Amino acid sequence: MNQQITDLFEYLNKRDECPTDNEYDGQLFGARISSIFVIMATSAFGTLFPLLSSKYSFIRLPSWCFFGAKYFGSGVIVATAFIHLLEPASDALSDPCLTGPITDYPWAFGICLMTLMILFFFELVAYQYIDRKIAKFNGNNEDFELGGGGGGHSHSHFGDESMYVKKDIKKDEVENEHDLDDDEEELEESKQKLTTSKENNPYPSHFQHALEHQDHELIGTPVNDKNKEQYYGQLLNVFVLEFGVIFHSIFIGLALAVAGDEFKSLYIVLVFHQMFEGLGLGTRIASTDWTGYRWTPWLLAFAYTLCTPIAIAIGLGVRHSYPPGSRKSLITNGVFDSISAGILVYTGIVELMAHEFLYSGEFKGKDGFKKMLIAYFIMCWGAGLMALLGKWA
Repeated sequence: MNQQITDLFEYLNKRDECPTDNEYDGQLFGARISSIFVIMATSAFGTLFPLLSSKYSFIRLPSWCFFGAKYFGSGVIVATAFIHLLEPASDALSDPCLTGPITDYPWAFGICLMTLMILFFFELVAYQYIDRKIAKFNGNNEDFELGGGGGGHSHSHFGDESMYVKKDIKKDEVENEHDLDDDEEELEESKQKLTTSKENNPYPSHFQHALEHQDHELIGTPVNDKNKEQYYGQLLNVFVLEFGVIFHSIFIGLALAVAGDEFKSLYIVLVFHQMFEGLGLGTRIASTDWTGYRWTPWLLAFAYTLCTPIAIAIGLGVRHSYPPGSRKSLITNGVFDSISAGILVYTGIVELMAHEFLYSGEFKGKDGFKKMLIAYFIMCWGAGLMALLGKWA
């Protein structure tokens, strides 16, 4: 044990044997400046266009266009996690110039795994908190109370909703046919409202199944309030996705600014990289219900749009002193890329693939299987193209 501690201190005090310079050669400075604005424009297109097309009818595309963009973006995000984050992180943390304890274990994969498990734990805690908050709200409402037994069952991300029942409407208390007719009319009216809502929103969310599987007696109650249930879950998922994508975008901006001979190819690749990644993020932001929080999606989109251009500008400012191959840079990039990879692996597989294909009501009905296969192959195309870009960046 003492020997291991001694080795760790020697490693920390060891002279940096990694390169302390970069490959910047002073060439194509004008093109490097232009990359700030070009990548800003393509990033903005990817994230803002889905939002704009969902808000303004004069640029609104057919629903099948958004359908394709959404699943193409899902494939892009999954490929980004494995090809553009986990693999570079592994290369950085296993660089031959690194010595000491960091070389004794595949830390990139370990950090990715830890991030995934921690993220899942925090999501469990968050959903439990939301579930209790909703239960507390309903417990304080005069018209609703906790039901003791049996009724129906409804599917939700926040627990079993069958415990909430309407205080004054119970099937075994209906005494005459007039009351039954009133209940049927109320149910039919609720169904019509739900159908109208779906038709007016061509951009369904992946929490849609929480609505479709709810018990009829719960429709219109606080249990079914999207601002209290669906919003919190969607908000959590979108913020996690944004967090993972932005970290990655910062480091590639720094790398582009100080690139040497590979600048031209890296420039071209990153233009498409940022547009595809922005499209994946933008469609998820656009498909989230932001009722009452109208500025939040725009802030998220602008944050992604600006992060890489700002990183490029910073990289150009320190182009003579920033050493991307130094020990500190390799470890920093490797650790943050590993964390981002864990975030996107979890988000991509759980939120974008499992929820969309296994739990969403989007593929129900007569042509549901055909529609699901189309979505799957579109997602494969997105993943394939993004993986191909990994050959150059």
